[in-house]
Amino acid sequence: MYGINEAGGFIQLTGEVGTGKTTIIRSLLSRTPQNAEIALILNPRLSSSEFLLSLCEELGMAAADNPDGSAKDVVDLLNRYLLRAHAQGRRVVLIVDEAQNLDPAVLEQIRLLTNLETETQKLLQIILIGQPELRRLLAREDLRQIAQRVTGRYHLDPLTRRETAAYVRHRLRVAGATADIFTHGALHEIYHVSRGIPRVINIICDRALLGAYTQDLHQVPASLVRRASAEVFDQNVAPSWMPLALSALAVLVLAGSGLLLWRELPAWRRSSAADTTALAAPVRTLPTTPTVPGDLITPEPAATKTSASTESAVTTESAPHLASLLAANRAGTDPDTAFATLLSLWKTTYTPGKLDGCTQAIAQGLRCLTQRGSLAQLRQLNRPAILIVNDDSGTSYQIVLRQLGDDTALLQIGEQLVTVNLSELTRYWFGDFVLLWHPVSNDVRDLSAGMRGWQVRQLRAQLDHWSGAATGTGANDEYDASLVQLVEQFQRANRLQVDGIAGIETQVALDSALATPDSPLLQTRPTQQASTRGS
Repeated sequence: MYGINEAGGFIQLTGEVGTGKTTIIRSLLSRTPQNAEIALILNPRLSSSEFLLSLCEELGMAAADNPDGSAKDVVDLLNRYLLRAHAQGRRVVLIVDEAQNLDPAVLEQIRLLTNLETETQKLLQIILIGQPELRRLLAREDLRQIAQRVTGRYHLDPLTRRETAAYVRHRLRVAGATADIFTHGALHEIYHVSRGIPRVINIICDRALLGAYTQDLHQVPASLVRRASAEVFDQNVAPSWMPLALSALAVLVLAGSGLLLWRELPAWRRSSAADTTALAAPVRTLPTTPTVPGDLITPEPAATKTSASTESAVTTESAPHLASLLAANRAGTDPDTAFATLLSLWKTTYTPGKLDGCTQAIAQGLRCLTQRGSLAQLRQLNRPAILIVNDDSGTSYQIVLRQLGDDTALLQIGEQLVTVNLSELTRYWFGDFVLLWHPVSNDVRDLSAGMRGWQVRQLRAQLDHWSGAATGTGANDEYDASLVQLVEQFQRANRLQVDGIAGIETQVALDSALATPDSPLLQTRPTQQASTRGS
């Protein structure tokens, strides 16, 4: 977007095969500003004249406009077109994919196109996208004039181990998964085999999920990931621990050989070596207090006091202990326990080992909202939620957020209730959550202007009740301008996106705003009636 909106020069985007360069192009094209014209060259293996003609075709200039086909006439034609576009306030952007395949002569021709300019700005913005070879190509001495005109560079690196696990979990959440389908060992193997390349991750996971389906497995183990990888790459894949095991074996062999050699030495050689070592060793004075690097020192508090809580089940833990609490309660942080806890807050039941939690919730009149968000979003939706947290080793836990204060949160980790600082919680929680809400019907859908039906009528009645207005208009089942205004009023009061569309988040927030006394909430907040009447 910077390359499109800013004037002049080249933008260079590089990345390994499969890291998402083409995906970025698609995303860019889907959100192109209305005043921008995009010329996309996907096959750059062209001569200079062929490249210019392809550019003209992308911009909608017919080849008949240039009957003799000379490079000068094509450039003049382009210059006139670009000047007209500039006069009309339009930006023309050339995107070249697989730019590492460009011939140096074509690159020079592209550089000359950047000379088409007014007194204030370039008429053509150029974005070069390619593999790492493009960086080496532009580093050549004879292409230094192009390299000097590159105003923005970015290189897409593969995902890290932690990002790979988060990526897989995110894709599964989007697909509707409510539990971890890949084991921790399987996620480790996925990174080991894919080296963090998203395309390879997708292929391996897809094949592994298919294998798990055919074997009627509910979780994908590391062994199945290795088998899937062997099919994908058509070769055997060693376990990720194999290199470490071989290294350890080599160290043991060397240590054993050294010990054997030492034992075979004559006694006088050993004693002589020991005497020499003793004479050569410097005298050292050990410090009375062990030294610690400055950035690792944790100051002790001046005084620590504990007070008994009125609720014996609730214990308050200091923030640094959250990781140890997760590890200590590992057995109680599985999806079954988390859903059993969450459904119990709604005074409903959960049966482990049968249908998944969201399916069981639907059967009891509830619905799941599964997505990635923030604490501020959860505060607005105001319903207890299952949080998917990950410790520093990448181990995943499912805990229940029961209450949310200004600076602290009440979590249920297995059977234990614990209060933690929000800063500590956000260290381990990256936004994945599942909450329950009570829809007015099983047919949950977005409601927007122009729609009709009893669901629209029910939405109007709910908003009238929320605002304190009379419900005389409840018989109106049309999503008209007055209902749009009511929805926007509610969204504005609850800090939601103000678009007049009663989407799922708006419906969840409305459900919690009209919650009955026995309905679980993250925090009790005053009614919004006064503010809505005033507005």
